[in-house]
Parts: sequence; structure tokens; C-alpha cells
Amino acid sequence: MNIEQAMLDPTSVFASPEDVFYEQSLTRDQKINLLRRWEYDARELQVADEENMCGGPPDVLDQVFEVLHRLDAKIDVEHSPPTKQGGE
Repeated sequence: MNIEQAMLDPTSVFASPEDVFYEQSLTRDQKINLLRRWEYDARELQVADEENMCGGPPDVLDQVFEVLHRLDAKIDVEHSPPTKQGGE
């Protein structure tokens, strides 16, 4: 597995967020970082879809959040990010 490629584009290495969870060569922190990247990319696709620029893969945010939860990653549900991408 090419970890650098996975960090840039998790979908180029993993078929699903679940696959990240079960990848034994990754540390918990690496898995969380990969899933956070996947979350960001999924939010970007949502924004593009809302702007009628579709063509991306199906929404996987729920899967990403489920795996993050199983990894005990903290998800801030009390504060909404200022943008849909989660940026500032």
C-alpha cells in the first residue's frame, strides 16, 4: 500500500471507509487522518453536486462517520463548520 497516495486520495487505495478500518498496517492515527481526508473529499463532492457539477461517487459520509466512531475519534457535533467542507 502506498500510504502517501492514500493520504492524498483515500479512494485511490481503499474501496470503502470500512477497508481503512480493517487495514492492519495503519496506526489508529493514520486511519483517522485518512478518514478525515475522505470526509473532506465527500463534503467537496456534496458542494459540487449542489452546484450542478455532479459525477462523483455516491455519498459516503455516513460510512466515514461510522468508522470514525468505531475508532473513538472525536466528532464535534455541537459546532457547525463555517463551510460545508469543514474549513474556516
